[in-house]
Amino acid sequence: MSKTAKTVVRRQKLRWRIRKNVNGIATKPRLSVFRSNKDIYAQLIDDATGTTLASANSRQKDIAAVAGTKSEKAANVGKIIAQKAVALGIEACVFDRGGYLYHGRVKSLADGAREGGLKF
Repeated sequence: MSKTAKTVVRRQKLRWRIRKNVNGIATKPRLSVFRSNKDIYAQLIDDATGTTLASANSRQKDIAAVAGTKSEKAANVGKIIAQKAVALGIEACVFDRGGYLYHGRVKSLADGAREGGLKF
């Protein structure tokens, strides 16, 4: 197995371990994070019905147009997902880091969501 494949398998095992304990409902959805090499994506998910309530990513025109580091763009994604959540009447969520370590872009997204008004 290549080094990349081992990393993917390791992260998948971490995701499964986290998802055993992290579950979202309509009043307190799960804030799921996916991080690629260039971009970052966030979704508010209601696991009871299996629906996505809101989503934001760094490929959106208003975020991609702004120059800055990937961490700054992640913070902007966090602020936008928080604005969408507040517009839906959601004040709290459960953070799902998706198997990634809680630092760098993942931490920036979480801090941006907190600045935007989400509690977790």
